[in-house]
Formats: sequence, structure tokens, C-alpha cells
Amino acid sequence: MVYIHWLTYLIYIVVTVSAIVAVLMDHRQPAKTVAWIMALIFLPVIGIVLYFFFGQNTRRERYLSEHNIDLLTKSSVLEFVEQKNLYVPETHRSLINLFTNRSWALPFKDNATDIYTDGYGYFHALLREIAGAHHHIHLDTYIFEDDPLGNLVADALMDKARDGVEVRVIYDDVGCWNVDNRFFDRMQEAGIEVYPFMPVRFPAFTSKVNYRNHRKLCVIDGRVAFIGGMNIAMRYIKGTGSQPWRDTHLRIEGNAVYGVQRAFMVDWCFVSGTLITDRCYYPELKGAPENNCLMQVVTDSPFSEWPDIMQGYVRILLEARRYVYMETPYFLPTEPVMFAMRIAALAGVDVRIMIPMHADARFVEWASRSYVSEIVESGVKVYLYKAGFNHSKLLVCDDALASCGSANVDFRSFENNFEANVFIYDEATALRLKKVFMDDVEQCVPIEDAMNYIRIPYLQRLWESVVRLLSPLL
Repeated sequence: MVYIHWLTYLIYIVVTVSAIVAVLMDHRQPAKTVAWIMALIFLPVIGIVLYFFFGQNTRRERYLSEHNIDLLTKSSVLEFVEQKNLYVPETHRSLINLFTNRSWALPFKDNATDIYTDGYGYFHALLREIAGAHHHIHLDTYIFEDDPLGNLVADALMDKARDGVEVRVIYDDVGCWNVDNRFFDRMQEAGIEVYPFMPVRFPAFTSKVNYRNHRKLCVIDGRVAFIGGMNIAMRYIKGTGSQPWRDTHLRIEGNAVYGVQRAFMVDWCFVSGTLITDRCYYPELKGAPENNCLMQVVTDSPFSEWPDIMQGYVRILLEARRYVYMETPYFLPTEPVMFAMRIAALAGVDVRIMIPMHADARFVEWASRSYVSEIVESGVKVYLYKAGFNHSKLLVCDDALASCGSANVDFRSFENNFEANVFIYDEATALRLKKVFMDDVEQCVPIEDAMNYIRIPYLQRLWESVVRLLSPLL
């Protein structure tokens, strides 16, 4: 028995040391490296389990080849999209070039947007567009819940599939872990092509659990697209048992639909192995608005050497002249974002960030407080949303630029998840989203109370600082 005990201990030491060496050799950001080493050393057994599921770096495994991405971009967008008299404002040229050069996120003009700030408005619009579909419906979502709303959407999709409309659905395997496979089997039997994103099956694909498709996209007939923060679940309408739900989602008409379509097609190639480049999925948009409302649909993935959405946020903060207003449900920012927020605030830019008064995960709330304390010291204004859980991912800057999508201001969205945001270069749209932010401010506690939020006892601050060290893993 003593021999077995010592052998088990020796094996554990070898596994732990091997994991630490692997973390060091991955050349991650120092904060992430330190967080994983601390977890491995100070959380016996639990640290190994966490590393096994969430810490292994599989980014170098190219699930989708650069060749296929190149084909999708050139054949499906450049060949089909002709934009005459495209004007790129000098004010935003560097940001637009950044996204274009990094991920072929082309700027599209002539767009119109509807803004939804609750599930009632969004799902009513979504179901209306599904009912009117004639050729195809492409849906990409993190959560597709088997609840009354999920079944309502599923039934609408199945009706269209039986009518001969092409329906393709991608759902995230981890986001839908609690959904019985029969829910998706029923859709397949009705003629819908359904694929889970990066299925996690123990033990072979356990390390993939850390890289999830967090995008929320829908394209109808290549003419209308939806993008934002809402998944398909009843809580996005009725809230949780303890609080209402607040979110932001956009409906887009115009050339930017091509960008959302391309994002879906890349994911579809990823999950199905089928490369779709037909012209019919990028139809000529007759009757589209004629304006210079520019949009870029920017996607992020753990394959990116430099996180595109995060780089965009940093550049916006550093180039802002008057203000940057942001909403995020989870505030665990990477160091570049923290640096940019501090520099902007110290330079006199009115930087404001809105987070929920109470997060839906206690560890996240604890870790967020230390970051809040740090940015408040540099002059950033913090608003605590008290009218429910604010899941909105929103940015607006200088009455000229706005962004909305699935990316949170946290390590996971910027580094581990597959995300999608639309960046909008248009004064009218920016002012509308600014109003959304200012309306939400009315539902927040005053700044003075937010300051009290960070004036907490020493021991609690110490605990929150310890939890902060684990924020790259949350």
C-alpha cells in the first residue's frame, strides 16, 4: 500500500511538472502563464483537471486551412460584390485597413440597421424573416435551448425546410451540453442540415472544450442578416428566475449581409467540410438602401495570432477624441485593453464602461472588481446596471463609430472563442446606439454608488485580487 501511495504521488508530480513545462513552452501571455502555473501548483488535482479540459493549447491545429478561407473570401465575396463609389472616411481609414488586412473583413456601404434591446423585439423580427424565407436560412448560435422559444424557432425552421428552403444550423456543442440530441435529430429528420461546432467527446477532444463558437449570426436569403448578443433561449425574453435580461441585437439590410454570410460560410466549412461558394448565396440586393453607412463584419478565432476584435477596441480607445462608451456583461480585460482604457482616460477622453451590478457567475464578479478599481483610478467612469442582467456587448465612439456583436471585454472572448462583431462607421447609427447606452445609464446606480462598490473591506479585496490572477482562465 505504501508503495502504491508513493507511486501515485510520483506520477502526480511528473504530470504536474510536465503540464507546467508545457505551459511555459506555449509562450502564452505572462498573465495566462502565471495563472496556469498557480492553478497547477496551488490547486492539487483540481488544477490538473482544469488544465486537461481548458489549458491545453490546440491553436496550432489548423482545423480550417488558410487555402479554404482564401477561396471563400475571393470566390464568394470579391467575385460577387461590386461597390461603386465606395468612400472610406479618413478618420477611420487606419481601423478599416487593420480589419481588412488582418482578416479580409471588407468594408461594405449602403446599409440599414434595426436595433433590438430585448428578446421580444428580436425574436419577433427573426421569426418574421424566417417565415418569409424563399431560398435559404443560415443560423449560427452558441445556445439553442430545448425550451418553448427554442421549439418555436425549431418548428419555424422545420416548416421552411419542408417547403424546400435550404436550412443550415450550427450550434455550439458545449453551449448546448444540456440539450438532448433528440432536439436536433428532429430538425435533421425534417430536412435541416444541423452540425455541432467542435464536439467535445471524452477523452479524445477534451482539450477542445476551451475553444467555443460564441457567435450569434443568422442570414435569410442573403438579403437580411442578424448579429448581436442573443442566443435562442427563453431567458433572453423572460430573464432568469432572479432578474430580467437586457441585451442588444441588430438586423442588417444592405451589402454588409455579404460579410455575415461569409462568416457563416467559413463556420460551415469548418463543421461540415463543405465549401459553398455559389453566387446564389450572395444575391444582387435590389432595393437596398443607398447611403454611405459603412460596416465591417469582423470575426475572431483562437487561430488568430493577433485577436482582431481586441486590436480594434485598442485602436478605437487610443484614437478617440471625445468619448468611448462600452457595455459588457463580463469585465476581465486583457492588458492591452486595460492599457488603452487608462491612456484614453488620462488623455481626457470620456471613457465609460457599463457592467452588471451582479454577474451571473460569482467568480467573474469577484475578479471584475479589482479591474474596476484599477480603471477608476485612471478616470474611467463605471456604471453598474441594476435593472437585471445586462448581457449587451456594445461600443460607441465620438458619434461616428459603433460596434455590436458577441465579444465580451474579457480574456475568453478575445483569445479563446470564435466571435463576430459588426463595426459601423455612420453618424446616424452611432447616435442611435449612443441613445441605447444613455437609456441604460438611467437604469444604473450613480457613479458615487459605483465608487462604493470598490470601497470594500481589505480581506475581500485581497480575495478578489487572488481570484483576478485566475481571470485568464475564467
